[in-house]
Amino acid sequence: MKMPAGPRFALLSSLLVLVMAATRFKHFGDVLHLPDASMAVFFLGGLYVRRHLVFVLLVLLAVALDWVSIRYAGVSDFCVTAAYAFLPLAYAVLWYAGRWYAPRMRDGVGSLLGAFGVALVAASMSFAISNGSFYWLGGRYAHPHVAEYAARLWQWGPLFVRTTLGYVAAALVVHAACARVASWRLAHAPGRA
Repeated sequence: MKMPAGPRFALLSSLLVLVMAATRFKHFGDVLHLPDASMAVFFLGGLYVRRHLVFVLLVLLAVALDWVSIRYAGVSDFCVTAAYAFLPLAYAVLWYAGRWYAPRMRDGVGSLLGAFGVALVAASMSFAISNGSFYWLGGRYAHPHVAEYAARLWQWGPLFVRTTLGYVAAALVVHAACARVASWRLAHAPGRA
């Protein structure tokens, strides 16, 4: 898949920023709160946008949104520990997995399923990094041990990975629909026999 440029790059980057900002904390209260799409945003950013600078800007946006949430929206700072420094690594796993798969991305179902599979592996690894760093380095557990960590990983991991995959699946469906429309337009363009 070709790296986007110009208006397409601006549109995709803006869409990623908008989705992260809309889902990172509760703007509209509990009733209209969407699950955090940050993990999916980083995977999809790597897949579609791919520029390193955008990765850095999205990490900074995530930190800024967390700061605003804690400082002004009353969100608990329980998760902000020394382990918070590992979030860029967790996000990098997602971004660079998407970036790695991008040249392999085609419009066929097999390619889209491949992207979904890469997202599954990357989201699992990313969650293990963020959750593991919090558990082992966060100072919130007096006597951390492997069995408790494994139980917590199994308790929370599927929820975070499932949420990420839900957003990725929605994006891939939109990708397939756009590819289908573009293919139809090309086939029915004036002057085509």
